[in-house]
Order: sequence, then C-alpha cells, then structure tokens
Amino acid sequence: MILSRQLTLDLTTPPAHSRGDFLPAAANAAALSTLDQPQVWPSGRMLLIGPEGAGKTHLAAFWAAENGARRMSAASLRPDAADLLVAEGGALVIEDADHAGFAAGAEQALFHLWNLCGARDCLLLLTARTPPRDWGLVLPDLRSRMDAMPQVRLGPPDEGLLAAVLVKLFADRQISVPAGLIDWLVLHMDRDLGLARRLVAAMDRAAMADKSPITRRIAADLLDSLSESDA
Repeated sequence: MILSRQLTLDLTTPPAHSRGDFLPAAANAAALSTLDQPQVWPSGRMLLIGPEGAGKTHLAAFWAAENGARRMSAASLRPDAADLLVAEGGALVIEDADHAGFAAGAEQALFHLWNLCGARDCLLLLTARTPPRDWGLVLPDLRSRMDAMPQVRLGPPDEGLLAAVLVKLFADRQISVPAGLIDWLVLHMDRDLGLARRLVAAMDRAAMADKSPITRRIAADLLDSLSESDA
C-alpha cells in the first residue's frame, strides 16, 4: 500500500523583527547596549558576531529601521554598486559578512564600502557568525581592517531565553503546542537557538504532512534526528 502524505506549503507569516519582539537576556545584553550607542563606536563601525539563530538578523533589522540604514547581504555586494549604498551621514548594515570571502567581487565591494563609510561619516554595522580570521578573505588590506574592527558578541542562551525563543518561534508559525512541551524541550535539547529554529520548522512540517497535532513523541523523534545530523 502506498501511503500518501499531504503536500505541505510554508504559509507562515514572516518572523516579527521589531524591537518590541526582541527578547532581552543576559546572552544579548552587551550586544543590545552596544548597538544602542552607535555614537561611541570607534570610527562609526561595529561587527556583531553570533552563532546561527542567536538574534543577529533581528538586532540588525530593528537597528536598521531605527537608524534609517540600508541592509544588504555580503554575498550580494558588487564593487560597481558600492557607491550607491553609502549616504552622507547615513547608516549601512551588511549581514553575513563571513560570506564575503566566498562571493565574487564581495571582498572588493566591502573594502570600498569601508573606505566610503569613513569618508562620508556613515555608520557601518556588520554581522557574522565567526570572527574575520575565519572568513577566508584574500585581500590583505580588507583582512587587516576587519581584524581591527571593534566587535561585540552574542553569548549562548540560558534556559529562560531558549524557552522564550521557542515560544516566539511557535507563535510566529501560529502553532499551538501541548502544555509542558516547551519545558520538556528546554531540558532535553542543546542551548542552541539555530537548532531551536530548525526543530520548530521540522515539527510544523511534520504536523502539516500528517494532519496531526504536535506531540512530545514527534518532538522527541525530530530532536533526535536533528541532533544526529548536526553531530
């Protein structure tokens, strides 16, 4: 017998990325405080470092909104378009800067942006998962500037933040979960916000495909599967 499964479509609403939706915690307190004081950034530049799912995109999104900044991914940068991104006295966010070393033209563009931001008194915020030494940069001048860039890091989440993030992830997808599931997940999963995002997405897909509510058994099976794939 061939068992058919429901075709699933991702109809979830986009994640809420306003300041009001951000979850302050000890893990992100230093980063939040630093981003709220761009006037004291050395030369108006800052590098925000944190692992997958730690909140870099959320922080960058509302920082950009509040400071009138443009947002671009490093991999999409092109040298001939860099001049258009930097406004006099403005602000610019480049996300996933750790991808610059693997995208054609991105290193040259980032180097050009660095110089333009200095000349035009434009704030520059970069986000990355790792420090510049791990980006695979080839241009020596860019590497030296990235190495010298002031940094602030997002720390690992505590149990309270992990629980709050799980609640938000389920809410963003409009998913109801059984009582006690959040507490059970916090006790049994690594304190990894990237894993939390993948797990909630996987549970949503499984529930939609099977036309069934989310259960602890589903959560446990998917958690084991994702943990094995990450190992």
